Amino acid sequence: MDSLSLMTETEPIKSAVKRAYSSLATDRVSALEKNCCETSGSNTGKLLHYGYSKEELGELPESVTVMADGCGNPTALGMIKEGETVLDLGSGGGIDVFLASKRVGRTGRVIGLDMTVEMVDRAKDNARRMGLSNVEFKLGEIEQMPMSDGSVDVIMSNCVICLSPDKENVFAEMFRVLKPGGRLAIADEVAMKPFTEKEKRDPKQWCSCITGAITEKEYSSHLEHAGFTNIYVKRLRPSTESSPNVFSAFVSAVRPARP
Repeated sequence: MDSLSLMTETEPIKSAVKRAYSSLATDRVSALEKNCCETSGSNTGKLLHYGYSKEELGELPESVTVMADGCGNPTALGMIKEGETVLDLGSGGGIDVFLASKRVGRTGRVIGLDMTVEMVDRAKDNARRMGLSNVEFKLGEIEQMPMSDGSVDVIMSNCVICLSPDKENVFAEMFRVLKPGGRLAIADEVAMKPFTEKEKRDPKQWCSCITGAITEKEYSSHLEHAGFTNIYVKRLRPSTESSPNVFSAFVSAVRPARP
């Protein structure tokens, strides 16, 4: 399929995802404001289920936690080191960026990339509120990242790759912007079996992180094709009654230090 055909085919899904998460940002900010801005615990239970600790969540303002969504905690993979540059794909309100900022320290940097103006604005507001100087948020798409070649040490992402209708390009871009020896630390939904073309054309199911998911075999194959090695997929939680055909997983891989 040529690039123009792919763009024509994937644009409805991409537009639906963008609308859905723009609305999510607006709705959650409105709900937070109605509850006097700093009410407690509104999203904590879900985040604990995803692998965030009480200590981590307790250090973040609710303006961060209320915006958070995903399927895991990519910062818990232990792949982020002090002084490194980290890129978060689909950074939303910034929760994983802010947690990673503590791991990289003052000499490191964490960059959040999101396709929605609303999410980027919320994340920037949160960064100002927290007084963080080692974080940055950029507006852009993960299929065409506004990043220089070989500019980051670690790429993390939280339930976002499954939302992209052009995953091969996402993996190629990941490889491009990582330094040799750079690592992936991804939490994502993985399909039990391939979805049909009809199922994948359902924007609602795609935006719910279901029919955009690919199988473990497809994930590994795409990463290997992009050039990654040391590919590892670890199941976090089994499928659920509401989403019987997908499961949450951590995915890690390495860009080889040498060609």
